[in-house]
Amino acid sequence: MDLSQSNLSELFQGGKFMPREEMLEVRKEMKQLVIGVPKESAFNENRISLVPDAVGLLVQQGHQVIIESDAGKAAKFTDHEYSEMGGQIVYDTKNVFSADIILKVAPLTMDEADMLGSRQTIFSSLHTNGISEEFFRKLLNKRATAIAFEYIQDKAGTYPVIRAMSEIAGNTSMLLAAEYMSHPEYGRGKMLGGFSGISPTEVVILGAGTVGEYAARAALGMGAFVKIFDSSVYKLRRLQNNLNTRVYTSMLQPRYLLAALKTADVVIGAVHSAYGRTPCIVSEDMVRQMKEGAVMIDVSIDQGGCFETSYMTDHKNPVFKKHGVTHYCVPNIASKVPHTAAYALSNFLTPILSRIGEEGGIDKVLRSDFGVRQGVYLINGVSTNKFVSETFHLPFQDINLLMAAFH
Repeated sequence: MDLSQSNLSELFQGGKFMPREEMLEVRKEMKQLVIGVPKESAFNENRISLVPDAVGLLVQQGHQVIIESDAGKAAKFTDHEYSEMGGQIVYDTKNVFSADIILKVAPLTMDEADMLGSRQTIFSSLHTNGISEEFFRKLLNKRATAIAFEYIQDKAGTYPVIRAMSEIAGNTSMLLAAEYMSHPEYGRGKMLGGFSGISPTEVVILGAGTVGEYAARAALGMGAFVKIFDSSVYKLRRLQNNLNTRVYTSMLQPRYLLAALKTADVVIGAVHSAYGRTPCIVSEDMVRQMKEGAVMIDVSIDQGGCFETSYMTDHKNPVFKKHGVTHYCVPNIASKVPHTAAYALSNFLTPILSRIGEEGGIDKVLRSDFGVRQGVYLINGVSTNKFVSETFHLPFQDINLLMAAFH
């Protein structure tokens, strides 16, 4: 058989000598997505899930992005910036909820769930507090696929959204501490950090997780003297290795903790509980013995708080004084810096949306990507999150078994 060079070239370009698996890849059909970004209605939620640059990238890939007017206003993104990148600005919320995929930061409200059609996909956070069984059943009846982005895992088995928001919260907590230390009413007019000839600020951090690590990095960078407490020696050792410097570390023993609190200028509560409420680490009696004008930032307040004197505040009225000590107890600290936090969320969600388009739909991504699959809590009329099922009396099926059945 005599084949000319041009004929061979045509054969190879047509894929006739490609492995069978590669030929399947060539035939993969892209899906054009319609993505909806509604304005956040939750109190104190200032973030948005897509920034204008991400909208531009998705539009270039052939997708349609519908954005409710002023959705990015609190995060300092204008409608003009989104429209310049190809986003479609709408003024009726119902138009946004007609999209294939809905992107929200806070969970949907009951009113928003009513606006959903059939078999849509929702990416949002999942906060079971304040959500009713009726809400979940409504989503199940609409056969929605609901994905909690904070439960999505990466290839290392970690939770990238939680880590990103924790890094932001850790850094921001120190900036807040610096602000209130110098405040004429809530502080003592002191600068956080170190200065030649003046003893450095003493910062006590409770919890050696991601929030604690990034709070420590910020404090050390400003020249403060840092003390870190945790109930795990492993976490303390890991944090010290990550910081690549020797810092004061201690197990959570009341005698040593009280001694540190008495001289502390700043206390960061960064204790996380895998289940339920965080333990109360600092008693009211301990707070009484602290210095006048000291600042306490309770990052754990969304899980109940780790200071006995804490109670939840908000971004409009963030602080109060108790026993002469300033308390900052706002949940969702990342929403204090919504522009930065929006970029972190957008950088995480955009590649997932691109893959959904490239692979031909959310179902195909869920079958192939174990990490994204871990974020699913409702799919096609079934609950796939055991905690949600047990709490709200919903039928449960294992998502991995469901996906295996479709192969």
